[in-house]
Amino acid sequence: MSSGARHRTLGGGAQQILDYLKRTQAENPAFFYAFQGDNEHSTGNVFWADATSRMNYNHFGDTVKLDTFYRMNNYKVPFAALTGLNHHGQPVLFGCALLLNESDTTFLWLIQTWLHAMSGHFPVSITTDPDRLIQMAVAQVLPGTRHRFCKRSIFLETQEKLAHIYQTHPTFEMEFKKCINETETVDEFESCWESLLERYYLLDNEWLQSLYNARHQWVPVYMRDTFFGELCMTDTGGDAVNLFFDGYVNAATSIQLLIKQYEKAVAGWHEKELKADYDTTSTTPVLKTPSPMEKQAADLYTKRIFTKFQEELVETLANPATKIEESGTITSYRVAKYGEEIKAHTVRFNAFEMKANCSCQMFEFSGIICRHILAVFRSKNVLTLPSEYLLKRWTRNAKSGGAVDEQASELRGNSQEPLTVRHNNLRHEAIKFVEEGAKSIHFYNVAMDALQEAAKKVAAAKKQSSGGTQGSTLGNGANQGTHTGEENQMMPPHKSTDEKEKKIRDLAAELESTNQRCEVYRANLLAVLRDMEDQKLKLSVKVQNARLSLKE
Repeated sequence: MSSGARHRTLGGGAQQILDYLKRTQAENPAFFYAFQGDNEHSTGNVFWADATSRMNYNHFGDTVKLDTFYRMNNYKVPFAALTGLNHHGQPVLFGCALLLNESDTTFLWLIQTWLHAMSGHFPVSITTDPDRLIQMAVAQVLPGTRHRFCKRSIFLETQEKLAHIYQTHPTFEMEFKKCINETETVDEFESCWESLLERYYLLDNEWLQSLYNARHQWVPVYMRDTFFGELCMTDTGGDAVNLFFDGYVNAATSIQLLIKQYEKAVAGWHEKELKADYDTTSTTPVLKTPSPMEKQAADLYTKRIFTKFQEELVETLANPATKIEESGTITSYRVAKYGEEIKAHTVRFNAFEMKANCSCQMFEFSGIICRHILAVFRSKNVLTLPSEYLLKRWTRNAKSGGAVDEQASELRGNSQEPLTVRHNNLRHEAIKFVEEGAKSIHFYNVAMDALQEAAKKVAAAKKQSSGGTQGSTLGNGANQGTHTGEENQMMPPHKSTDEKEKKIRDLAAELESTNQRCEVYRANLLAVLRDMEDQKLKLSVKVQNARLSLKE
């Protein structure tokens, strides 16, 4: 678990980065960037987050990974990324940094600056490399966030520290990873760990002892009570989010290519999300059971999340639930697969509140309900999922309502909604429009007429607004970061008469006043819509349960 100071320089590349940041923010006021240290020179650190990253954090900021992969792999450019997972389980970006000067305050500044850009909303969990300085920064800035060390980094460092063992005992690596990834209880892990060290005569190894001492921050069996959003219980410590820049940025990437590759990665993952959205809305999942719960999940979840849920539901057929204890409203069940009773899990079910928890803690860890709880629901004739087991972040409507909360007004900036936000809002509405319009020939004709009429109105508005004025304001900053601000305004040529100048000032003041009122109305309306979305999800579950009860 190492750390060390590093000092790098980008030379002429620093100005290239600075120019890019200023130019991008001029185009979109919601683009955020900040510097630390040597004010906008080649030895300072820089962080940036575009509007999409900040909006994505609204929806998917419950679990985060700080990826400092450049340190272990000797990258030419010290490029770090903060990432998460969207409703399809794909990586999403929450911000990037160039860390040229790694001092004791570097990661403290980075996490503080990133949190400031994300409007101060704390994540539930964060995964980082096992570094002392990062650990101290997380503890100080995110005291309520569960901090996990990346297993991939630990595995790589273990391979380096125990090179002689890996060379002389080819089976050690497989057994080591199996002990970490496949043990399902604390007792099972403890027993497996001790047995592994005894078998390879490593009981006195200081490196392995340090790993064991830190086990609560990286061994999965100790972390399953916290949400990390991983769809597989044996995932390698959040490594899926490393994929965001995989194939775009590597050890040989130069500063001259970095921004270009960064933009390619952002565009590439945007296209993949659009495709996943389309696949979800344009295909009907094949149901494998007659369960109303499966139909309910198919209608609500994205395609990939439904597939994961369906796997768990089908497995209930081979995992019967056996009652073992009853105390008041709480009933305990033992759930195990046929022939694998030794790996049984315990489910505690509250019939009054319709809640259950399982010793495997899959729902707490991934946000998807496990086969063991589903087996109990099946035995108790619970036909649809209670609303608390349907995390909105995994549903088709994950981006509706939630993004338009109190942060949205900040992200719009200067009474101008960012291009990315406008694009996302229009795309979301268009997808719903296409779904409804394709249901029948009548709806199709109505939808086509509406689209053609809308196209005419947009064209007319575009023609009317040509030659108008535009303005943008640059401004960003964070703790210990330099604060920059510029104003770029474009005005059409005009006569320098007092009358026209006064008219322009009056119109500008009226426009600003109108914009401010609109922002207030918009914020209030969007807050109501967000609440309606949440209530609709809960109400749909209750309605389905009521209908099923009436049928019985």
